[in-house]
Amino acid sequence: MELGTHDKDGPLPVLLLLLTAVTGVVDAVSFLKLGHVFVANMTGNVVFVGFGIADATDFSIPTSLAAIAAFLAGALAGGRLALRVGRHRGRYLAFAAVIETVLVGAALVISMSPLGSNGEIIRYALIVLLALAMGIQNATARRLGVPNLTTTVLTLTLTGLAADSSFAGGRPSQTGRKLASVGAMFLGAALGAILVSRSGVGAALALALGLLVLTSIAGYQQSSSSENWAQRVS
Repeated sequence: MELGTHDKDGPLPVLLLLLTAVTGVVDAVSFLKLGHVFVANMTGNVVFVGFGIADATDFSIPTSLAAIAAFLAGALAGGRLALRVGRHRGRYLAFAAVIETVLVGAALVISMSPLGSNGEIIRYALIVLLALAMGIQNATARRLGVPNLTTTVLTLTLTGLAADSSFAGGRPSQTGRKLASVGAMFLGAALGAILVSRSGVGAALALALGLLVLTSIAGYQQSSSSENWAQRVS
C-alpha cells in the first residue's frame, strides 16, 4: 500500500485516512439522528433539496440548506487558513485538525444537553458545527492535494478503481490507497451507526473527537518537519 512516509506525501496519507473515518462517523450521526441530512456529503444534500421540493417525505429543505451553507463557510475558512500556514503541509493539517477538534468537541457538549423544547435548536446547532468542520476538512484535503484521499467524497475513488483496472484496459495505480480510503469511510460509518443506535449521538461524536485529537497530535509532531513532502500545498 502507498500509505507510509516513504513517498512524496510523507505521513499525510495515514492522517487523511483518519479524517476519512471521521467523515463516516459524523455522516452516520447526521443522517440517522439529525433528520436525513449529511454534514460531509454535499452531493446528497443537493439531491435531498430536490426531493424536498418534490414534497418527498422525510427530507427537509431547511436542514439540507443549513448544512450546505455551513459546509461552504467551513471550506472558505479552510481556504483562508491555507493562505496563512499553507506553505508547510504538516502545519496546515495540524491547524485544520485542531479547529475541527474544537468544533466537534463543541458539538459533543451540545449533544449532551437535554432536548426538551430546544430540540430543534440543538439539532441545527449540531448540523452547523459538524458541517463547518467537514468544510474545513474538505478544503484542507483539497489544498494538500494527496491523490485519492479527499476524505469526504468517494465517487471518483470508486470510479478510478474500476475505470483504471486492468479489466477496463487501464493501468492501475495507488490501488491500495483507494481501497484504504473506501475502507476507512466504511469503517467510520459502521462504527458511527453502531454507536448511535446503541449508545447515542454523544458516543459517536466522542469517537470522532478521539480520531481528531490523534490527527491533531500527529500533525503537530510533523509541523516542523523540513522534509520535502512538507514544503508545498497544492
